[in-house]
Amino acid sequence: EKGKLQASILGAVCGAHYVRQVAPAYGIPVFVHSDHCAKKLLPWFDGMLEADEAFFAKHGEPLFSSHMLDLSEEPDAENIEICQQYFKRMAPMKLILEMEMGITGGVEDGVDNSGVSKEKLYSTPEDVFAVYEGLQPISERFMIAAAFGNVHGVYKAGNVKLRPELLSEFQTYAEEKTGVKMPYFFVFHGGSGS
Repeated sequence: EKGKLQASILGAVCGAHYVRQVAPAYGIPVFVHSDHCAKKLLPWFDGMLEADEAFFAKHGEPLFSSHMLDLSEEPDAENIEICQQYFKRMAPMKLILEMEMGITGGVEDGVDNSGVSKEKLYSTPEDVFAVYEGLQPISERFMIAAAFGNVHGVYKAGNVKLRPELLSEFQTYAEEKTGVKMPYFFVFHGGSGS
């Protein structure tokens, strides 16, 4: 499987090396992130992690700054389990994991969620906390793309019902469970249509 994705691995790794090479010439810090790795693309993810490990062995830091696993098409328990497996490999290099959970409406990367029921577009406090419980023991260096009505694509006004107050509810729920103030780092997906 990895052989089929060799060009994608090479492109991502070369791009990361290029950014790291030119950034000093501009005097800027950089954050190199890979985005939306679905289950069928896990060999691509493996290839990037191998490059991170090789770079880390030589330079004491990974090639990429963060990687995103988008296993939102999978059942929540499987999503969390796969994220845990990869996060254990990432944590010693201090790589950041971004994980997507729930359903972001609209169409992206060939996945069409435009017809799902509206209530599926919203994560629950319990869903988000399950991610926290699964990943926090490994490292605190993770971000959650929780669903709060956000969609991919552009829609007419009124068709998208964002509920950002849910993010606060998720934080409050976790604070009550853990005693930690604002334990989550959230990522907002689907901003083009919201």
